[in-house]
Amino acid sequence: MATIRIPPVLRAQTGGLTEVEAAGSSVGEVLRALTAEHPATEEQLFGPDGELNRYVNVYLNDEDVRVLQGLETAVSAGDTVIIMPAMAGGR
Repeated sequence: MATIRIPPVLRAQTGGLTEVEAAGSSVGEVLRALTAEHPATEEQLFGPDGELNRYVNVYLNDEDVRVLQGLETAVSAGDTVIIMPAMAGGR
């Protein structure tokens, strides 16, 4: 299983958990396992087309999955999937 780090903005949807364990062989499968266990996270993570919302960044062991194979990026036991909402603002 992989560990998913939950950002503060999603913790209310996961009962306050900061990390959850999820099974899957790809980043997409791991995230879908998260949404199956915590359905309120689905709308935050995925758009109607089933793709990640554009304001959600996902990393596998500190590597942006967009520079890997996206949701098809392979996940191994012990890997960490990090969800980070995109930040905007500044001057």
